[in-house]
Amino acid sequence: MLFRKKIEKSCLYCSYGTQLDEDTVLCTKRGLVQIGRKCRKFNYEPTKRVPPKPKAPDFGKYSEEDFSL
Repeated sequence: MLFRKKIEKSCLYCSYGTQLDEDTVLCTKRGLVQIGRKCRKFNYEPTKRVPPKPKAPDFGKYSEEDFSL
């Protein structure tokens, strides 16, 4: 969930950080840091969090009769 109360602290989701590449974040407070790093200045920015894609439904358990009128 994007707005849950207990989130993992990471520079990737901080309002002071900007992602540069896959494993580096540019922080206005600390400079270049790794994604998994966190500090006391952490300020959660929910718009930087990308939710996981939902799983595709499995229609294999249904037959053709289930879809006909």
